[in-house]
Order: sequence, then structure tokens, then C-alpha cells
Amino acid sequence: MTSSDARIAAPARKGGAALPRAGGGAGPGGAPDPREDRRRERRSRWYRRDVRWSPYAFIAPFFVFFLAFGLFPLLYTGWASLHRVELTAPTDMEWVGLKNFARLMGDDFFWNALKNTVTIGLLSTVPQLLIALGVAHLLNYKLRGSMFFRVAVLTPYATSVAAAALVFVLLFGRDYGMINWALGLVGIDPVDWQNGTLSSQIAVSTIVIWRWTGYNALIYLAAMQAIPADLYESAALDGASRWQQFIHVTIPSLRPTILFTVVVSTIGATQLFGEPLLFNGSAGATGGGDHQFQTLGLYLYEQGWVNLHLGRASAIAWTMFLILLIIAAVNWLVGRRLGKNA
Repeated sequence: MTSSDARIAAPARKGGAALPRAGGGAGPGGAPDPREDRRRERRSRWYRRDVRWSPYAFIAPFFVFFLAFGLFPLLYTGWASLHRVELTAPTDMEWVGLKNFARLMGDDFFWNALKNTVTIGLLSTVPQLLIALGVAHLLNYKLRGSMFFRVAVLTPYATSVAAAALVFVLLFGRDYGMINWALGLVGIDPVDWQNGTLSSQIAVSTIVIWRWTGYNALIYLAAMQAIPADLYESAALDGASRWQQFIHVTIPSLRPTILFTVVVSTIGATQLFGEPLLFNGSAGATGGGDHQFQTLGLYLYEQGWVNLHLGRASAIAWTMFLILLIIAAVNWLVGRRLGKNA
């Protein structure tokens, strides 16, 4: 060992006493300091606990709100559906079993609401998704000001239901509405949009189409931008036109996304409430004078908050929940079939 190495290896001294090691773990005479070791051990335990339990603390608020506003109302509604209970006295329950569900099966108003829900759902979902697919296909090209158009198509989604319904009520007015004015220009007699059966359902569906087309268009656009450009280049080299590329490349690549939007739109149509309620404000929850556009959501509201039959309303809510479970099962089966074919 050289003299320089010896100087490096020798402990630094100040005033003839050895300095403590880095970290302060040594006491007088170089002995370990037990207090410092305990502090290190405590910090180590807290660190391990933080790493282990912090993720649960971060997600705990979601589960607290879900239990309070999701799971508990679901279970309480299921319990109330098995009782005769009025909204004026929600704690006075009389056990009736499945009588509320059996009564629904023989209720003509329930079947009318279910039929209207299916009809309005088809009238709104099919055109909505077709238009959204076309809009997304146009936005997928490099257009000047494409960001402006993407924001513009999403604007109706950000509009409140009340504002949209108010505007469309004016548009579909029988005497002074712009829609009837445009029909009169081509020789078609004015249509009583609010009191007709099919006409009122078409009008309500138009509100839904206007509000949700842009939302689905952006979902399709995001999926289109994930399609590899090599597929389009190969199709172009094979002589495929733009339309043929759209049919044979874009549509097959969007199958999972299309299935997702169909399921989400179907769930939304099953729960449709605001648009038919506000379309004819004087009719309230009846959905027109002849219940011509009363949906399941309106029928539930009428039974629970107008007629004050909380047990029947709970049965309707659980029937809607079972319908949504059937839709989810169909979605799973179709998705599994598409996965196998792919």
C-alpha cells in the first residue's frame, strides 16, 4: 500500500477524534447507534406500508361512491320490488313476492312502453350509427381545419337535453314549425308531430340522433386512425377504389368498435327519459295523450313519482336491468363469435 492509499484508508480526524460514518449510524468509539437504527427501521416499515396500501387508498373514493349511489340503490330497489310500498311511506312495506312483476306482464301500458322503447331505439340507433360512420370517414381524411370539424361534431353532445328538446319542439311545431314549413314547400301537408304515433317517435328519435351522432363519430374516428396504413396501400395497389377500401378494409377493421357502439346505444335507448319527457311538456310522464311515445323510463317515472307506487316502479327498474343483462349477454356471444372468426 502506498502512502497516498494509506492516507485515503485512514479515518479522517479532527482534533484527534475519529469522525462518525456517513449516515450517523455510529456512536462514540465507532459503536452502532441503536436510536438511529430504530429510526431507519420505522422509516422502512412506513415505506413498505405506503407502497402496499396507497393504491387502495387512491381507488377507495370510487368504491365508496359506488356503494352509496350504485350498489345500495340497486339492492334496495330489488327489495322494494318484492313489496307493496308507497312513496309517501317508504318504510311501510307489505311482502307480495313476485306479484309486482306478474302485474307488469299483464299491464298493457307496460307493453306499450316497451314497444315504444324498441321502436324509438331502432329509429334513433340505426341512422345515428350510419351517419356517425360516414362523418368519421370524412374526418379521417386530411381536411383543412379538421380540428374545428371534430370539435363541431361533438358540440351537440355537450348541449343539455332541456335546451335541445326546447329547440326541437319549436322545429316540430304543428302550425309554425320550420319542419312543416319545409314540407309545405314540396307540397306535403303539415304533420302533427306531437300527437301522432309514428310522427312523435320520429321526432323524439331525431333529438337523440342529433345529440349522439358526433360522440359516436369520434369513437369511430379514433378506431379508424388505428387501422394500419399498409392495408389501404395494399388495397390501392390491387385497384380498389375509395368506396371499396371503405367496405373491405375499414368496416371489417371496425367490427369490435361497431359492436361496442351498438351495445352502448341500445343501453341508452332502453334508458331513454329526458327527450320524450321534454318533447311534450304538457303531457308529462304519459308520453302523449295516447301514451304514443312513452318509454320504459317515462313509465317508471309515472308509476313511482306520479302515482307514488314505489314497489311497482322498482319492479319496472329491475325489469329494465334484466333487459340490459340480456343485451350484455348477446354482446358477449357476438363478440366471442367475431373473435373466433377473426
